[in-house]
Amino acid sequence: MKNSIDKYTYRIEWSEDDQCHVARCLEFPSLAAHGDTIEEALREIEYVVAESVKWMQEEGEAAPEPLGLKKFKGHLTLRIPPEKHRDLAIRCAEEGISLNRFILSRLAT
Repeated sequence: MKNSIDKYTYRIEWSEDDQCHVARCLEFPSLAAHGDTIEEALREIEYVVAESVKWMQEEGEAAPEPLGLKKFKGHLTLRIPPEKHRDLAIRCAEEGISLNRFILSRLAT
């Protein structure tokens, strides 16, 4: 399981309040670990994730798939109020672009 642990997405940041580095794993948002150095915080969160995955397996639960291994289709469902949808459709028609292109242009900024 170590190989999968290495494929999870980790983030480490400095915590001024705690005066240490705090490491998190994006696939396990409720987990965190501390360390005096970046390396120590990373080792700690990898250990916590490994133990969590081990526990999940013992309980017959599936561990989350690492984000880097997931296949994304490029489809996104977004719920907005009907009035906003109409306003956007009108704006896009006025600009001569698709709603999809308009949303992509806004996400790119």
